[in-house]
Amino acid sequence: MKKILIVDDEQDIVESLKFVLETADYTCYCAYNGEDGLKLAKELMPDLIILDVMMPKINGYKISRLLKYDKKYQNIPILMITARSQEEDKIIGEETGADEYITKPFELDTVVEKVNQYLKQE
Repeated sequence: MKKILIVDDEQDIVESLKFVLETADYTCYCAYNGEDGLKLAKELMPDLIILDVMMPKINGYKISRLLKYDKKYQNIPILMITARSQEEDKIIGEETGADEYITKPFELDTVVEKVNQYLKQE
């Protein structure tokens, strides 16, 4: 089973994503702040990371940059999910290595579709 790491400080979002992704046969791990998220990413080597931008301790941009500039983790797809919908925010997301930039509020189905695209599961 493919491993997905969900990092977001909003528990309801984490729980909703975890539920739909586990229903789609993925194994989910969760972190509620950037520091724990980065630590888990390095321990678990997940197949994909869903990452919020604005979080306590370390923001999503910094986590993305730290992982994408490290050869060991650079191939892990990162889906950034954020309330920040300005074009400049998307550009920063791309510059820090995010593979997708999804703005809140989002449809859970859209996230599952994106995850399936990256992990090539039907």
